[in-house]
Amino acid sequence: MSEAGKTEKPKKEGGKRREVNTGTNVAVGEHAREAGYVPRFKKRYNEVIRPDLMKRFGYTNPMQVPRLNKVVLNIGAGEAASDGKKITQAQNDLTAIAGQKAVQTRSKKAIAQFKIRKDLPIGAKVTLRGDQMYEFLDRLVTMALPRVRDFRGVNPKSFDGRGNYAMGMKEHVVFLEIDYDKTETVWGMDIVVNTSAKTDEEARALLEGFQFPFTAN
Repeated sequence: MSEAGKTEKPKKEGGKRREVNTGTNVAVGEHAREAGYVPRFKKRYNEVIRPDLMKRFGYTNPMQVPRLNKVVLNIGAGEAASDGKKITQAQNDLTAIAGQKAVQTRSKKAIAQFKIRKDLPIGAKVTLRGDQMYEFLDRLVTMALPRVRDFRGVNPKSFDGRGNYAMGMKEHVVFLEIDYDKTETVWGMDIVVNTSAKTDEEARALLEGFQFPFTAN
């Protein structure tokens, strides 16, 4: 079930949110990119994950090895859909998290009971590919998820059988790019990882290579 939507801003524990020291930089500057910077997770895929998957599944061609295609991030505004300021805030926050400009999502039809008009902005979305995709997943796994309250791992049953994995987060403020003290609304967000894997087993093995903390079955 989707976790996207608005929630009340939670109280900070002990006067401040928990911090996790992972030793990984939050963002990479343009100068580093120009100097031939390669995202840590992209390098890990080429040097560790791909060889391991070839051996594990007996692929004869490197092109057969599952790979990441894209990551889609989405915030649904829920009850705040009629508030243009809230939609803009969600869009700006998602842009900060993704490192790439997010776009507003709009309703395809009117829903009277929810006071939704056709073409009304109802959230924000961004699709990441290439280096930005690898950088986001690195920050998600090493920084954001450890900051989730009472975190015990991600659901290993959220694969769709076609190489996609979906997960929801209740609080977007676990990302270090968001200033908790300046945030008026805490949003839930959906994260969908699209891969070239043909089966759930292959897709899970790929994400485990990226250190996704799956819970035990």
